[in-house]
Amino acid sequence: MSRAALLVLADGRFPAGGHAHSGGAEAACKAGRIHDAATLEDFCRGRLHTAGLTAAALAAAAALGLDPAALDAAADARTPSPALRTAARRLGRQLLRAARATWPAAELEALAAAFPRGAHQPVVLGVTARAAGLGPSDVAHVAAYESVGGPATATVRLLGLDPFEASGVLARLAPELDAVAAEAERAALSARSQGPQALPAASSPLLDISAQVHADWPVRLFAS
Repeated sequence: MSRAALLVLADGRFPAGGHAHSGGAEAACKAGRIHDAATLEDFCRGRLHTAGLTAAALAAAAALGLDPAALDAAADARTPSPALRTAARRLGRQLLRAARATWPAAELEALAAAFPRGAHQPVVLGVTARAAGLGPSDVAHVAAYESVGGPATATVRLLGLDPFEASGVLARLAPELDAVAAEAERAALSARSQGPQALPAASSPLLDISAQVHADWPVRLFAS
């Protein structure tokens, strides 16, 4: 297992396309649900325990070697918003491009052949982690962190929030992030015998609705 590979995969400069997505923060800012560090923390906490948990479990299951096609179908079922499904596949396609160049592996080539238009990003993340020699706990932490790191970074740009305050939000959420990653790993281990139905399906209806509204905006800063 390479801890250096974990740092590369979790680095915000890794060219996986996440910088173009706000994780719902843009719509939340416009609606007034995020307007300062405290409301950003509330938003990120909710996202971590819903979308973050679901993504982390899918990624951990993929890192364990579960069938990517079955996991992709499970991801589809857990993503009711067409806008979010489209965003997840675009992010998956971009991540796979970066992963194939960084950690060449037969598993990544097979995934690209099976999903020419892109698999869901958490599934690609898990297969990428496996190719990089990382385990389910590692990738669960990456996925959980992405679920809050993206909105925090986006809010700095959207509201001019002090970057120190945004970093403070992420630091305060760290214990919960660890707990979510551990829960996701346990679910992934269960899925080896019980199938993808053992994975969390935590819902966040407001994120789904906001994503559809955001997709129809004629002008927006972020893709999602």
